[in-house]
Amino acid sequence: MQFIPKTVPENQSQIIPVKESPPPEVVTFDVGGMKCAGCAASVERQLMQHSGVISACVNLAVEVATIECQPGAVDAEALAKKLTDNGFPSQSRLGENQREAEAAAIERRRQEIRQQINQLSIALILIILSGLGHILGTKAPILSNIWFHWGLATLALLLPGRPIIVDGCRSLWRNAPNMNTLVALGAVTAYTASNAALLFPRMGWECFFDEPVMLLGFILLGKTLEQQARRRAASALQALIALQPATARLVDFKLPILDLDSQELPANSTSAVYNPQYIEIPADRVRVGEWLQVLPGEKFPVDGEVCEGKTTVDESMLTGESMPVLKQPGDTVAAGTINKSGAVVMRATRTGQETTVAQMVALVQAAQTRKAPIQHLADTVAGYFVYGVMAISALTFLFWYFAGTHIWPSVLLGHNMGHGASGMGHGALGMGNQLSITDYQSPLLLSLKLAIAVLVIACPCALGLATPTAILVGSGIGAERGLLIRGGDVLERVHQLDTVVFDKTGTLTTGNLTLTDYLPIFQNSELDLNSDINVGNKQDICSTISTISTIDSKLLQIAAAVERGACHPIAAAILRESQQQGLPLLPADDFYTEPGFGVSALVEGQRVFAGNAEWMNQQGVAVAAELLESCQGKTAVYVASGGVLLGVIGLKDTLRPDAKAAVDRLRGMGLRVIMLTGDTASAALVVAQQLGLAAADVLAEVRPEGKARAIASLQAQGCKVAVVGDGINDAPALAQADVGIGLHCGTDVAVETAQIVLMRNALMDVVESIDLGRATFNKIRQNLFWAFAYNTLGIPIAAGLLLPATGILLSPAAAGAFMAFSSVSVVTNSLLLRRKFRG
Repeated sequence: MQFIPKTVPENQSQIIPVKESPPPEVVTFDVGGMKCAGCAASVERQLMQHSGVISACVNLAVEVATIECQPGAVDAEALAKKLTDNGFPSQSRLGENQREAEAAAIERRRQEIRQQINQLSIALILIILSGLGHILGTKAPILSNIWFHWGLATLALLLPGRPIIVDGCRSLWRNAPNMNTLVALGAVTAYTASNAALLFPRMGWECFFDEPVMLLGFILLGKTLEQQARRRAASALQALIALQPATARLVDFKLPILDLDSQELPANSTSAVYNPQYIEIPADRVRVGEWLQVLPGEKFPVDGEVCEGKTTVDESMLTGESMPVLKQPGDTVAAGTINKSGAVVMRATRTGQETTVAQMVALVQAAQTRKAPIQHLADTVAGYFVYGVMAISALTFLFWYFAGTHIWPSVLLGHNMGHGASGMGHGALGMGNQLSITDYQSPLLLSLKLAIAVLVIACPCALGLATPTAILVGSGIGAERGLLIRGGDVLERVHQLDTVVFDKTGTLTTGNLTLTDYLPIFQNSELDLNSDINVGNKQDICSTISTISTIDSKLLQIAAAVERGACHPIAAAILRESQQQGLPLLPADDFYTEPGFGVSALVEGQRVFAGNAEWMNQQGVAVAAELLESCQGKTAVYVASGGVLLGVIGLKDTLRPDAKAAVDRLRGMGLRVIMLTGDTASAALVVAQQLGLAAADVLAEVRPEGKARAIASLQAQGCKVAVVGDGINDAPALAQADVGIGLHCGTDVAVETAQIVLMRNALMDVVESIDLGRATFNKIRQNLFWAFAYNTLGIPIAAGLLLPATGILLSPAAAGAFMAFSSVSVVTNSLLLRRKFRG
């Protein structure tokens, strides 16, 4: 099969440049007091109104707000105070107080849950007492007395309902009504109407004191279940935060002998008192370069390098890989991983917020505050939702009072709205009266009940929690498995993908090239390279390394001297082979690298070039056609000096063990897989054939700056492209792609540019990350559909849509129960995502 590498047009799409300018300052706040999507929209609006703020994003599920602002333009503490003054207690996470702020936020949430449980317990007791009055009837005169039920309703408003009513009224006063406003209006209106019926029995109204009791009880039950579910959803992030150790054991690197076999600590080790062998200090005080002792069973306090000792390390909390990894001197270790078997001494290389686990926490937290574009409609609706519900409630009252009861007078007969608490006696102030059923309702009372039902059935919480809870669970699952997805916008783009582009070297292959063969031809610099005799020599063009003579090894020495100034897998392979053969490095200087072509340097005073055939052509060095054909299927490095070709070295890369399985899985998911490489067409074809890729799915001989153009070309054809890479030269392509997937073992530039980071450096994780992204986005769509469908159907039914035809209507208490169920169902549906990725 003849392989023709594709060329990339120059003008098919605009290339997105990698921005060199420093990013805007990012400030994160813990924000309390948010009850629904309306509150989140209010906080976001207040943040955006502050001068210097570029963008703001508020996450209701984790109660966190993040702003991007011009560097130095925003006083975080002043902004936090502004939010606090407006009813949203806030605290910034800046600098050294970040860990303390996170701990305070976690403790605050725990206290809120305890308070809600206490309030719910009181509400349930009141509901039980109210229900017993209707169940027992005349058998328990006290429990069925109308004044007893008045007392229960009053206690419900003063005790468990007080925080809801107070917050709802304050929010309404601040012109930022929320869910509590709707509940407070409904409960207080029902209580007031029942009081009017009790005090003025001649109006003919019924008392429904049980409505506010049950309404508040159901609301508190829903809030408590929702908080518990949200805490479960955030458990993965909390576990990640808990990985960061609090203390470190600093040892003196000048000590000639360290007792690495001792696993027992001195008696005073619990304090930070100086010990001749070590000092125990806070982990965030460790500085780069300091030596630390880590005993079996302890967590590594910072990222570092093992200097003395040997052990196995459990890295499952970072990578998801359960098998312990052997660590010896020279190996790297990450903060938060567990030392399993032996005591070691390590040297700190990254501390504080620079450690791997700290960066993972920061990335997951940032992901949970980034919204999916699909959420924008919900945010827009949420901003006006409460006002709209109050308007619909008022219109419901006006319609039924002035028109509905006259058009359908039968609706006033036989409808007691729900549960057994609906009809309470109301004669002679109702003193001592037993509960009775009323067959007739006044138009005013029916209209009022329907208006209350509209208020309490509306659920802005479901709209506000639909996206963040799904992202919360999805990002948590990803963190547990070493798949770091940067936000909801990335999830939406993952769902739209139809093409995955892999870089070849170091991504599909191991990146550890080996020298297979080469031909030194520098013995006669006058050699005519276009001659059939000189090139062929009637022998193998490339003799195997095992047959290299002492004289021939000069080519390897020269190549190693030039490649010493390069940072590339090819350079590493040549240098490694030179070291293995014990060849001394020749002196070289004035190094120059031309990305995608080759390198040059002055070796023993002579300018030497090493690179591909095109690099040779640019230097005026002729490469015979037969020589090019002889290295088909391999990566060829040509070496030349003074316009003469000195020789050619052949290298070969090996495929990753999981590359074929990953490619097959992706194609099975309906994705097109493309390989992108700067290597020769023949070398790319060998790898493509091993992966089962067609020639049309291979882009070869693409220079680093051309990789972004290749991705832009695919996008211009309508493709939604993901790029998987690990090197500096992949960064432009990762930035250009709709979704960039970076291998964590690669360069920092590639990792920073990518939208998905794979901690485990396994290609099957590419499949897992796309699968997780798709599943999470499907949950977002399900949640939003349910939230919109619930409110779209629930509000008209509560307003009496079915009443004339079927006689079906909802009592305020039943409406409150449905509202509580709505928000709980959204969070529960998000938690079901864990069932798909269990194990």
